[in-house]
Amino acid sequence: MAGFESAQDVLGTIEKEKVQVVDLRFMDFPGIWQHFSIPAHELDEDTFEQGMGFDGSSIRGWQEINESDMIVRPVPHSAFIDPFFQHKTLVMTCDICDPVTGEDYTRDPRSVARKAEQYLKSTGIGDTAYFGPEAEFFVFDDIRFDQNEHSGYYFIDSVEGRWNSGRDEQPNLGYKPRYKEGYFPVPPSDSLQDIRSEMMLVLESIGVPVEAQHHEVASGGQCELDMRFGTLVKMADDLLKYKYVVKNVARRHNKTVTFMPKPIWNDNGSGMHIHMSFWKDGKNRFYGDGYAGLSQEALYAIGGLLKHAPSVLAFSNPTTNSYKRLVPGYEAPVNLAYSSRNRSACIRIPMYHTSEKAKRFEFRCPDPSGNAYLTFSAMLMAAVDGIQNKIDPGDPLDKNIYDLPPAEAAKVPKTPGSLREALEHLRRDHEFLLKGDVFTEDVVETWIDYKMENEVLPIDMRPHPYEFALYSDI
Repeated sequence: MAGFESAQDVLGTIEKEKVQVVDLRFMDFPGIWQHFSIPAHELDEDTFEQGMGFDGSSIRGWQEINESDMIVRPVPHSAFIDPFFQHKTLVMTCDICDPVTGEDYTRDPRSVARKAEQYLKSTGIGDTAYFGPEAEFFVFDDIRFDQNEHSGYYFIDSVEGRWNSGRDEQPNLGYKPRYKEGYFPVPPSDSLQDIRSEMMLVLESIGVPVEAQHHEVASGGQCELDMRFGTLVKMADDLLKYKYVVKNVARRHNKTVTFMPKPIWNDNGSGMHIHMSFWKDGKNRFYGDGYAGLSQEALYAIGGLLKHAPSVLAFSNPTTNSYKRLVPGYEAPVNLAYSSRNRSACIRIPMYHTSEKAKRFEFRCPDPSGNAYLTFSAMLMAAVDGIQNKIDPGDPLDKNIYDLPPAEAAKVPKTPGSLREALEHLRRDHEFLLKGDVFTEDVVETWIDYKMENEVLPIDMRPHPYEFALYSDI
């Protein structure tokens, strides 16, 4: 359901559809959707203006206990009827506000994204930024893990997993996609067609347009649904709906979904290639007569993104697991270069559509583990900085980078090798994010500190299971 423009539209739908519950949602700092619910009769027009209070001290990366009160303010046009709850429930995304000043909370990721859109307009470069993320995921039948002082393990399983080709399944019918050969096989090798179609149709029913769905490259149930591109904030909103629907449809079928970038060793990981373009007065600013049909502004934007990519990756590839995907040989774009068609470059200019409307470039580094509001905003800020400072992206690299001679390949800059390295780049290079007060020093510092304290250091301190294979007999 879509088409909400005002508080009156929402309230009218609640009455017409006999909605019983209103679910209010927002994103925490690292990137997980949070929610609480109220009886439908508690929602009125004042709620949309004044908001509702909640405790912000329990939300990851937010307030201290002595300043915990926060306000959620529902956004009418984000409303949809939830397709999963037993009792009829209307869901709305919310902005977060300070209860004293009424101003937007600077650590609210959606606030950062809204400011990024406003900043683009203020520069005169464009009035609209379009983003098109392609988020891959795995559908597993079982996922178990544990970590304590004397043991640690994970175990994942899928009926499609090639590792089950010899399992006694009474009977085992085969049809397990080979490693790196899961792209586009028809059923019965593709056992997830009906589940993906259900995901696609549920997304469309709540106003998220989908262009295609298909199996992905890896064995073990890797999939992708392609949403239609949209403006920055709306696309980030829709990506949250995408993750929510995909996970809950899988749950209906007693399966589980993970957007973890690299859950399976020795096979392709899950990326989230992101297409981007800037528009002004209905014209695509990236369309022109330069390389691959790009404008000079688009090439400068690529220059900015290439220059700042190591910092942007702190948001777009924000987990320690992200850098287990960014390794050569698995279609992962580890080379900071641009090219038409060449998928081994981190920025690609798609060539299957050459019209003005379709012209854009694709940033291939990101993965779906992060906070889309911050990822899209960081990409926008890097591209704007490139245009403002006329950053030359250099020559395109139209060769297979993996086949270059070692001496030539060594000259191509690489992505950071770890989350720690990306965070250190962000610490040194974030002035471009502060323009227009889009990101603040507090947001950047809190992001770095949170990631270091809660992810990088805990991983560093724990023995890895493979270390026992390497060192236990020393």
